[in-house]
Amino acid sequence: VQLVESGGGMVQPGGSLRLSCRASGFNLDDYAIGWFRQAPGKEQEGVSCISASGSNVDTYYAEAVKGRFTISSDSDKTSVYLQMDGLRPEDTARYYCAAETENCGAPIGYWGQGVQVTVSS
Repeated sequence: VQLVESGGGMVQPGGSLRLSCRASGFNLDDYAIGWFRQAPGKEQEGVSCISASGSNVDTYYAEAVKGRFTISSDSDKTSVYLQMDGLRPEDTARYYCAAETENCGAPIGYWGQGVQVTVSS
């Protein structure tokens, strides 16, 4: 099982970034995939998650990102995307994707290496 993120970078406030997480060894029929972030000196927090087992698709968002971030997956259910619009300086963090239990219950121990997102003018 492997997860690889891409798409991080630096953007000005109000800008957009799209993060990608590619899974190998499993797909969304096996596990949900979530995005987490951790800023320096702060605890890790869940950002969003997608559960797409069978034909049902459920998405979850932290209150801090609702209406600004959108999570989606490709048709093969092996890649998950996090479209981040209206970025704010407080979104600056290292973002990780992780495999989670069904219905986005909790991480199960498979994590990507993370990508840095910096929002600054």
